Amino acid sequence: MAQYLYRIADGLLKEKLEAFGAVLIEGPKWCGKTTTAVQQAASVLQMQDPDNRESYLVTAETKPSLLLKGDNPRLIDEWQIAPVLWDSVRVEVDRRNETGQFILTGSNSFDHTKVMHSGTGRIARMKMYPMSLWESGESNGKISLSKLFDNHNYDIDGIKSDLSIEQLIFAACRGGFPATLNLKTDKARLQVSDEYLNSVCETDVIAVDGVQRNPELTKLILKSYARNICTLSKKSSLLKDVQASFENLSIKTFDDYVNALQKIFVIQDVTAWNPPIRSATVIRSGHKRNFADPSIVVAALGIKYQQLLLDLKTFGFIFESLAIRDLKAYSIGIGGNLSFYNDRYGLEADVVLHLSDGRYALIEVKLGSQQIEEGAKHLLELRRLVQEYNKREQQIRLREPDLLIVITCGQMAYTRNDGVKIVPIGCLKQ
Repeated sequence: MAQYLYRIADGLLKEKLEAFGAVLIEGPKWCGKTTTAVQQAASVLQMQDPDNRESYLVTAETKPSLLLKGDNPRLIDEWQIAPVLWDSVRVEVDRRNETGQFILTGSNSFDHTKVMHSGTGRIARMKMYPMSLWESGESNGKISLSKLFDNHNYDIDGIKSDLSIEQLIFAACRGGFPATLNLKTDKARLQVSDEYLNSVCETDVIAVDGVQRNPELTKLILKSYARNICTLSKKSSLLKDVQASFENLSIKTFDDYVNALQKIFVIQDVTAWNPPIRSATVIRSGHKRNFADPSIVVAALGIKYQQLLLDLKTFGFIFESLAIRDLKAYSIGIGGNLSFYNDRYGLEADVVLHLSDGRYALIEVKLGSQQIEEGAKHLLELRRLVQEYNKREQQIRLREPDLLIVITCGQMAYTRNDGVKIVPIGCLKQ
């Protein structure tokens, strides 16, 4: 049996079970939700078990409370197969009036019209993502993101990454799906993302709500997204791209497919940060196109590891997607969320990492050392704009960024004289 690798979500799940009656873990399939939940569950109900699925559904229709009997915390895996279980769990939590009773897991966001109660105050929600480089054991974790926030004297100078550019390209192509780490060969590991893509297009995009969807059209939409990964491409541009092969595709149908892919957590766009430091017409407010894992980009584009070794320009976009995935994983342990900044003057921050207490970091993601200066200039200019705004607006002031970071593929970490932190992704952890 494969050894369980520590996940950042482990600590968050423990905390939420101590505070709430039930916890819902959401995230893309194969990211390890069930395996993580099993580590803390005392009993398990697998709704997708083919030997028992029909009997479980019958029981759910007649007396769903019977499915909740078992030692606590009781894990109900893929609960959304029988949506009535949501309200049953809520009622049981109220009745028992105890914390840590149930863990719910699912690879689909659920249909709120099929439940009577939001679960607020009873069922806490938490997200999981594919494994970060630190969770997979590839980042040495010598630089802690939380320590960077908490200790301004935290010395990172001279800390080195163990990852080469070739290893990072391989990690992006393989993806952060835990099962890949148990495979014996690199060739086998690189096949997983292709199978993931096929499963999404052939099965998952239909199973999410029972609507029949064309697998080839699904692949074309994902390919268009992949071509525009980590850009602010408009929906109209994506639609036009797909219409080159599907001429009669309407915007309504396109939206339906994208919504389905979002429901199964495959498409995970990044939203814009809109501080009042520029005119509202200057700051771009669209979405940055992204997937749950960079390996989906590779699979959707149909490119291979060997090709990316010779195409670092394309890998630059994939590397940003990899960094966003890792930052999302690290953020769940420190109460963070991600956005981006971009304006019509070309000023940007690839990632704005916000903490729940108001602190935030401006982050640029740069593949090579030659791009570091450009990234640092963007971050420093954004900080200057915040300072200028505060001089004008004495009553409602903006918090200045707590950290300015450039994440790179490089080998050496250091702090510049202007305070910008240069951090190799192969050194990062929560």
